[in-house]
This record gives sequence, C-alpha cells and structure tokens, in this order.
Amino acid sequence: MPKEKNVNPPVALEAMRHSFAHVLAQAVLQLYPDAKLAIGPVIDDGFYYDFDLGQGKTFTPQDLPKLEKVMKKIIAQSQKFERYEGGVDESIEYLQSKQQPYKVELAQELKAAGTATVSFYRNTDPAGKKRFFNDLCKGPHVASTKELGAFKLMSIAGAYWRGSEKNAMLQRIYGAAFATQEELDAYLERRKLAEERDHRKIGLQQQLFFIDERVGKGLPLWLPNGTIIRDELERLAKETEARYGYLRVSTPHLAKEELYLTSGHLPYYQGSMYPPMVMDDGTYYLKAMNCPHHHLIFQQQLRSYRELPLRLAEYGVCYRNELSGTLAGLLRVRMLTMNDAHIYCRKEQIKKEFAKVLEMVLYYFKLFGFKEYSFRLSQWDPTHADKYVNQPQNWEYSQRVLREVLEEMQVSYAAVDNEAAFYGPKIDVQFKSVIGREETLSTIQLDFLARERFGLSYVDEHGTRNSEVFVIHRAPLSVHERMVAFLTEHYGGAWPVWLAPVQVQVIMVSEKFADAARSVAATLSAAGLRAKLDDADETVSNKIRQAEQAKVPFMVVIGEKEAAAGTLAVRTRGGRQLQTLKADEFTAMVTKLVQSRAEQWSA
Repeated sequence: MPKEKNVNPPVALEAMRHSFAHVLAQAVLQLYPDAKLAIGPVIDDGFYYDFDLGQGKTFTPQDLPKLEKVMKKIIAQSQKFERYEGGVDESIEYLQSKQQPYKVELAQELKAAGTATVSFYRNTDPAGKKRFFNDLCKGPHVASTKELGAFKLMSIAGAYWRGSEKNAMLQRIYGAAFATQEELDAYLERRKLAEERDHRKIGLQQQLFFIDERVGKGLPLWLPNGTIIRDELERLAKETEARYGYLRVSTPHLAKEELYLTSGHLPYYQGSMYPPMVMDDGTYYLKAMNCPHHHLIFQQQLRSYRELPLRLAEYGVCYRNELSGTLAGLLRVRMLTMNDAHIYCRKEQIKKEFAKVLEMVLYYFKLFGFKEYSFRLSQWDPTHADKYVNQPQNWEYSQRVLREVLEEMQVSYAAVDNEAAFYGPKIDVQFKSVIGREETLSTIQLDFLARERFGLSYVDEHGTRNSEVFVIHRAPLSVHERMVAFLTEHYGGAWPVWLAPVQVQVIMVSEKFADAARSVAATLSAAGLRAKLDDADETVSNKIRQAEQAKVPFMVVIGEKEAAAGTLAVRTRGGRQLQTLKADEFTAMVTKLVQSRAEQWSA
C-alpha cells in the first residue's frame, strides 16, 4: 500500500457524478471480483466506467438492476471518500499486486511524464476503520456517499481502451446522476422523448434510409421516402441560393494527390481521408472537402473585380474515413452530401457577405421552427501566434467586422479566443435539438490562406493583378445526412406538408368507389402533390389509423356521398375533421402550403 497523505476534496456536481462512478466500480468488483478497472469519468448527464470482465464475459441489461441494488446498499452505508497520495513507483507495485493492468498503464504514463506522486481515493466506513474500495484517481469526490443524489444506470456499450481499435474492447456502463430525484426524473423524461424521436427509429418506421453491412457502416442507402426529403432540402437550397446570387457547380468525387498537397489536406488531414488509389496516371484520393475543387474553378479564368463576390455552390459529396465505433445513424457518417459554397471576395466585402450568410441561416432556422440556437465566434489569440497564419492585420480586421455583423443582426453569440482555424476566424452555429442534444450544426469560415496556396487573384479597377482574395466557406444546411437526422427528431416524424414523403393519403370506403378514389389521387398527383391511394381491403377506421401512425398530413375519404358530388371528406394529421371540400379547393389549399413551405396547416 502506498504511503498516505490526506487531502480534502471539493464538493460539486462533478464530484458527485465522479463519486457515483467509483460506487459503480465498487459494486462491479463485488459481483465480479476478477474485473479489471479502466477509467470512470464524468460526462454531461452523469458518468461511465469501463471494465474488462475477461474471458469473453460481457455485461447484459439484466445486470444493471443488480448493480443498482448493490450501489444503493453502498450508498446507504454512508461510506467516506478519502484521498491520499503515494510515490509513483510503490503505487505501480500496489496496482500490479491488485492485478489492475489498465491502472498500472496509467500510473506508468504519469511516471514517464515526471510525476513523483499519484493520488488515490478509497471508500471506508464512517469511522474510517474498514476499507471497501481503492482506486487510482485524481478526483474530485464528495466527502461521503450520503451526499450523493439520485442515479440510474442507463446502458451498456463496447469501448476500445484509450479509444483505439488496436486495443482491447472493454465494457462501458453509463449512468445518469443528478442532485435530486426530480432532476433525474426530468432527465429520464427527456431521454424517453429522445428514444421516441430517435431518427434511426423513425427512419426505419417511415422507410427513409437504412445501412447494410454489405455496403458498409456509415454509408446510408436512401429509400424513396428519404430521397424525397433530401430532394426537397436541395430544392430549398437551390432556390434560396439563387436569390442570393450563387452560381451552381459540380465537381468529381475524387482527385489526384497533387490537388490535396496544394490545399494542405495532405498530409495534415490524411488521417481522415480514405487510402490512396494508385492508377496508371497517378495517385487519387476520394475528396474529403469540396473547397480545393472550387478554388480551381475560380482560378480557371482570369476574374475581374466586377465578378466579385463570386459565390460558387454545390451539394457536393465528400468522404471521411471515420472510425467504425464513432458512427451513429445519420449524425456521423462516412459519406456526406454537403450544402457547400465558397464565396470569393475582396476585403471590404467580407462584412456584407458574412451578413448575407447569417441572414440565410436565420431564414432556414425560422422556416424549420428552430429556436434553441446561438452563435460562437472563434477568434485567434496573438499570444499563440505560432498556431495561426501570420497576417495580424487581417485577423484584427476580419474579427472586428464579424463581431459587428453579429451585433447588428442582434443574435446571441459568444466570442472565444484561441479557437479559430489556423487560416481564419469562424462562426459556428450551436444548435440545441428538441431532445436536448447540443451540437454544431453549421460553420461559416473565413480563409486567408487559400489565395496563397492556389494563387487566387483578380484584375482590380486599375487593371492590376490583385491577390487579395478572401474565401468564405459556408454550409448553412450542414449535410443532407445530419440535417435529415436533426429534422426527423425535431418534427418527430410529423413532417410539414412540403417535406412529407406522402402529403395526401386517399382512402376509399369500399371497392365500389375505387374509380372515384383513383381519379382523385391522379388529379392530386397531376397537380404536383405526393398523393397515395390506399386501396387495401380493410376498414376505413384501420386505414385512417395507419395513415395517422405514418403521420401523413392529410387524409381524404371517398365514399358514396363524395363520389356522387365530386367532393372530399378531409382529415388532418392529429384527427381533426375539416369541412367537406371540392377537389380543386383542396388541391389549391395544399399546393399553397407546399409552395409557401408553411410548417403546418391552420384554420
């Protein structure tokens, strides 16, 4: 046992969650005495701990209630958390004696870094006489288990040791932890909502996409319904970008190594690119970014200052060599269809172009009904000048005008130093989804360096070749894959009419009215609406229920009265019965909703 030196830990929510992780590890060792402990950090809503049970053993969901029961017994004992420090060499010997190889590895790394002592936390009885558990840990922890709040073990997952697929696969147990039971209950309710709205679940129910191992992880296959949503988003982008003066281009999915050496993707981004393909005329790579291709299009002819700003847009497909363990439905994939564009402008045009991009972002967010978002301005730090391109005047100018844009548009933002890309400042759009997940949805990036790497220039008003070309990278609709995931969860699968794969379900009361129903479906389709005829031999109530479950925005029922009068009995999603409408009135109403991209129908 290492020699001890007592240290009092701080008490905080982080300390409480970290303490829960230790209680979990203690419980696991009670049920699995030979388990090897890895790491047990705090996460946003709780904690996790990684274990190696050995000999191919794994936890099952049935183990979680058993572990919770043991944890509650430990907590009820009001065990103390005591911190002490020991010499690194004797600590390594101690951990070796306890047959904890992962902890030994961590302690050896600390020794290699020059650490003389390491810290441990142990659990004891309130009197400090009986010792229950001891773990290599820097803390912090609460003073006693009686200070712990409410918890629940949530799930089990596989995790490579140190995040590398070259290492052992461990078993990770996730837990949620909060100061009060009320907070935990609220979190569990959010989790329930998240499960109900999980884009993977809805994607399967609504037949939007699927992933097949024969194609590969992270490579979704889009079904007809999902392709409709993709196409509508691209149509939205094309129409919006046309209003803002963008020109559309199209570029190959791969290019020679020389292009990516010029752009700097090789060698600096090579780890995220797919391996090279050696052909008879050179070495090729699948493209990870569209920007090098767009730079060549700009450079293809000598540009006049009258052409600037030049805005080149493309829904370009890119490929990222993501680790298989990090892939998650549509949120993280290996093939990305990116709402990409690059704006080539003069220095004095930067502010106006950024403002236009932000205006576009806000338009999209209003259209989708997004409310929980903010902006993050990532700036350079002159005290870390070695991290950034050496253009201090451009840094100061561009950051000032970006702040002015954000302030003049009266949007919530945070300015953060030392987080810019090495070639320019950026604005990230931080988005909080309806299920509480917070991520960066899109980025607007200024680039000082492209002009140097690609020799970008234009002829100015004096007839002089001018190389002061600034590039703005932007993707306000992110990528198809991520945006569809966000929107699926945002709407819970209840798509607004313009995005709904099926906009109108036509339901006939019986086979006698089949011709009338088919005629209505054909009329709606001819008007450009996505209408589907349900001619199954089932009751009307079953057909309506199925359409409700599919969250179709409108249902029209054709019975004897409707067939005779040429009218439609219209129902909306959610069971609302509208007045009987003539076919042309209904068609005009839905067409107007689609054209205006209204989120939902209202009286």
